[in-house]
Amino acid sequence: MKTIPFFLSLLLFVSCNAPNSDTESPVANNELSAAVVNEAPKRNLSPEFKDYWYAGVAEISNYELKQSRYGEIRDGHAVLIFVTEPFDPNDQVKADQEQESNRSVLKLNATRDFYTGIYPYKIMSSTFLPLDLEGNAIKVATSIQEWCGHTYMQLNNRNDKYECVLFSYFQKEGNKEFAIDNAMLENQIPNQLRVDPELMPTGNIKIIPSTEYLRLTHNPTEVLNATATLEKQDDQFMYSVEYENGRKVSYTLESSSPFQILSWSEEYPDRGNIATTTATLKKTIRTPYWNQNSNQYSVLRDSLGL
Repeated sequence: MKTIPFFLSLLLFVSCNAPNSDTESPVANNELSAAVVNEAPKRNLSPEFKDYWYAGVAEISNYELKQSRYGEIRDGHAVLIFVTEPFDPNDQVKADQEQESNRSVLKLNATRDFYTGIYPYKIMSSTFLPLDLEGNAIKVATSIQEWCGHTYMQLNNRNDKYECVLFSYFQKEGNKEFAIDNAMLENQIPNQLRVDPELMPTGNIKIIPSTEYLRLTHNPTEVLNATATLEKQDDQFMYSVEYENGRKVSYTLESSSPFQILSWSEEYPDRGNIATTTATLKKTIRTPYWNQNSNQYSVLRDSLGL
């Protein structure tokens, strides 16, 4: 993991509302130790999964976004980029060199772009789910930029805890290091659904809300109680998580591999009303985007409807 000055150099994430005070516990030690891989069971990946996700390309999907912000619905777009890659479990970064300790992960880069009146919001989260062994996400990093300021938040799965850093434009919100109990992350739900929706946890669960929600609402980072359900109707699955505080998130996806995410939604009480955000699939392509930064590839944005 990089040092504190590295994070301070990054563009980070925020909103124009003043944050509430939070209750996270500070990390007692500034040195974050290497991840310890416990004796977790092996993750059984289907032949269909391997054929689709180890083909040397990424899946990029554009969604029509209806984002609730400041009591109004904002039109925008969301993009989900899924790709497998080797991951260094010690530094918890993409591995540049082959080494025996590398772990295979399914990475999701999730972006949202929308406007609130005159100024833009840009949100991006990266979530890394291990594919070699069962377990929660190894790492989540989220940044948001808008004209009031920016914030960056990162959670690293180490020693059966999530070690967190938060840097924020707001005085009450950052800068902080703290640790919370290891639990399922809401951010990892899309990754897990792509592996096999029928293996998703259901019933009463412990879960950490999405980093996007936590920072947009300035809520503390903590493990919450929730109820999860998986329903199958015709050729679709719907996976939903309902929190005790009245918030609900739902994902609709195809019922067969590669389990394409068709839409998702989020609802929670806000200003005496229910804030509702939705995203609906428009276009998908599969391509090695990291090799396509020349102007000649701009046409691919048209293919995505961007």
